Amino acid sequence: MNKDGILNPNSQTEGEGAKTLTTRQGHPVTDNQNVRTLGNRGPVTLENYQFLEKMSHFDRERIPERVVHARGAGAHGVFEAYGTVGDDPAGKYTRAKLFQEKGKQTPVFVRFSSVIHGGHSPETLRDPRGFAVKFYTEDGNWDLVGNNLKVFFIRDAMKFPDLVHAFKPDPVTNIQDGERIFDFISSTPEAMHMITFLFSPYGIPANYRQMQGSGVNTYKWVNQDGVGVLVKYHFEPLQGIKNLTQEQAQEIQGKNFNHATQDLFEAIEAGNYPEWEMLVQIMSDDEHPELDFDPLDDTKLWPEDQFPWLPVGKMTLNRNPLDYFAEVEQSAFGTGVLVDGLDFSDDKMLQGRTFAYSDTQRYRVGTNYLQLPINAPRTHVATNQRGGQMAYHVDLAPGVNPSVNYEPSTALGGLNEAPKAGQDHEPEYKTAKLVRRKIDRTNDYKQAGERYRLFEDWERDDLIKNLVNTLAPTNKLIQDRMVEHFTKCDPDYGRRVAEGLNALNDQNAAMQKGPIGTTGSADAVHQAEDVAKESKPF
Repeated sequence: MNKDGILNPNSQTEGEGAKTLTTRQGHPVTDNQNVRTLGNRGPVTLENYQFLEKMSHFDRERIPERVVHARGAGAHGVFEAYGTVGDDPAGKYTRAKLFQEKGKQTPVFVRFSSVIHGGHSPETLRDPRGFAVKFYTEDGNWDLVGNNLKVFFIRDAMKFPDLVHAFKPDPVTNIQDGERIFDFISSTPEAMHMITFLFSPYGIPANYRQMQGSGVNTYKWVNQDGVGVLVKYHFEPLQGIKNLTQEQAQEIQGKNFNHATQDLFEAIEAGNYPEWEMLVQIMSDDEHPELDFDPLDDTKLWPEDQFPWLPVGKMTLNRNPLDYFAEVEQSAFGTGVLVDGLDFSDDKMLQGRTFAYSDTQRYRVGTNYLQLPINAPRTHVATNQRGGQMAYHVDLAPGVNPSVNYEPSTALGGLNEAPKAGQDHEPEYKTAKLVRRKIDRTNDYKQAGERYRLFEDWERDDLIKNLVNTLAPTNKLIQDRMVEHFTKCDPDYGRRVAEGLNALNDQNAAMQKGPIGTTGSADAVHQAEDVAKESKPF
């Protein structure tokens, strides 16, 4: 720090270039919105230096806690396959072994989590919830890492650090600030679908047992003949879905800020094992020009009437961890952890996550995090990887020469490649320029408006109240931009938010910034509630 109190004495403090975004090498950033892709839909190319540097630094911002999803709970269980995908045999779509036989059981470990705040934050905060499942299959581990809200805020991984920074506490005050959040969101219209979910009761699940799960991203399934289809994953709680209003959450928080962890642990301890049905949506692997959105866009849902939810199995959680740190805190997931028959799509967000997750685990847990029992596959493991921090065993196979840690080995007895389980998937041949551009069919408002209209009256009331309370202390420009976005989603949506804000502004309510969905003024909360009730469309 120099004599003027500037953290970096080499940084620009005035002049025309003072506010120019650069890399840490000092290179001006001309496009901070899009990763470089083959065509505007993907796939992403590995030489995305700006993105890789940005994400690598972001993954290392917290020690030793997870950068996001720090607060979590977990449990062991089992997945039981139906052997079918809807009315069809599972093999029609995928050769992944865990889905093929009716009644086939695969051990699982599931970690639920909140996203933004630290490891001891209240479980009543308005926040997406992580829903990560590790399947210990006979072909190795499969990790399905998603959330409870089915969609996401952004469609390009380049923006992930910015999104999280906006939602994290202010780096100066260390307090979460709705003005910072909506300053970012007001310039990110693709987030309107997720914001509509998040500020509704779905933003505060009542507990983990009655919470939905979703893979969010678009993946791919490949069958024995090498034919691929696009797939989305969903988990529906057989206990029913239950969410909280802001007032209910605040009442619980005053008594117990560990309520969801306690609920999950005590339910399993009492033998009330929570269950979820796993369902998928299937789509042919092409661009689908008949849709008014890109199917690889993770801010969108696939319409159920066109792509029905097809049941594939049931997951039951039946055993609590013996040690929280060893099993829950050190559990490590990654979107790139796939078994044969499962594959990536060209989803740009998925490909960005795949780099970030595994990079984070090596930094947070260590180079040999996969040697820990909670993360280790429950099948044969034999690699040529050696050494690294905290290595405690070498995965030698019987009869293999320990001196040979490379492949191929002609005569000295090293490891050999495995035979292929089926025909290779032959993706469509593509030619395109390397670009940094958005996808063509963004359609940022339609599904958010549909979601607003699908909510019940009380859910819409709660949504409006939470948005008004959070937006009330913010800059007028931010309020106006958000009302414009809400109006484009649905005219009634925008009108009710505007009326709520005007009512508070007219009374000059003493608004204080606080956690999203709340304000520091009890009078303002009650006033917003009254406005929401008066503005009901029915």
